[in-house]
Amino acid sequence: MYSFRELTDIIENEIKHLKYPKDPRLLYEPIAYSLEEGGKRIRPVSLLMACNLFSEGIEQAKPAALAVEVFHNFTLLHDDIMDHSDLRRGKPAVHTRWNDNIAILSGDAMMIYAYRLLCSCEQQILPQLLDIFNETAIGVCEGQQFDMDFETRDEVTVDEYLNMIRLKTSVLLAGALKIGAVCGGAQDWQTELLYKFGIVIGLAFQLQDDLFDTYGDASVFGKPIGGDILAGKKTFLLTSALKTADEPTRNEILALIHNKQIDAKVKIDSVRAIYDRLAIRQTTEAAIAEYFREAELILHHLDLPEERIVPLHELAEKLLKRKK
Repeated sequence: MYSFRELTDIIENEIKHLKYPKDPRLLYEPIAYSLEEGGKRIRPVSLLMACNLFSEGIEQAKPAALAVEVFHNFTLLHDDIMDHSDLRRGKPAVHTRWNDNIAILSGDAMMIYAYRLLCSCEQQILPQLLDIFNETAIGVCEGQQFDMDFETRDEVTVDEYLNMIRLKTSVLLAGALKIGAVCGGAQDWQTELLYKFGIVIGLAFQLQDDLFDTYGDASVFGKPIGGDILAGKKTFLLTSALKTADEPTRNEILALIHNKQIDAKVKIDSVRAIYDRLAIRQTTEAAIAEYFREAELILHHLDLPEERIVPLHELAEKLLKRKK
């Protein structure tokens, strides 16, 4: 069995050896830049980990792992444009370092390249892998559209938000685990359990991102704190606050969110102060902990020796204790 650290090193090495044409330079240089070290590699490592649960060898899963990571980074290129995010992993986003047009086209090329990588997997299981990958990809797009739809709505419920992040964030992790399990020869019921594990872990992962954006350390998080508040993004914190608050407090939150004239720091501090009054940080932390408990329970139903699922426990633990 490979450890999480070993699988991370393997995928980093594979990414370093990806080859791109030299020209046109402004198409391929941003791709290499976006895939440089700095990413968490959670999705490709999870894919290899799922394969390793059922197979001692993981060679057959490497193209799929790379496909998932390239696809994930493609979505980030486009997301940063749509969200007007200038930083990614503590450095200029692709559209900031170059421009929007270059980021869009390089992102398009990355999506195509992801499919090219996936198609180098074993032909016998390729139709199944493509089905999972396609379902995952369209889910990510649906989640992004819901996220953008929410920008113009005040009435977004916690359940609506959770469904949006299930699509935008969780399905890619869940799809990676399912693809890895298929590559490893798992039975259908086992691939479905791993998919559910990925959904739950993905929800916890995104809720932590929401928490870090408001309560994190900018030097660790890799981007300025409070960006979600300034953008008026419907996060778990905001939707929970609007659900919990009485009418005057609710109106106060919405007035702050919609106020474009207020100083940025004052806005962030004011909204965070309301979150503190409503114990939103504690509510979010409790939800994260509950998702992790659910994920641990799912692992026990895989019907595998405990030592084989240790890396998945490591994954859950790593995500729970991360600081960025």
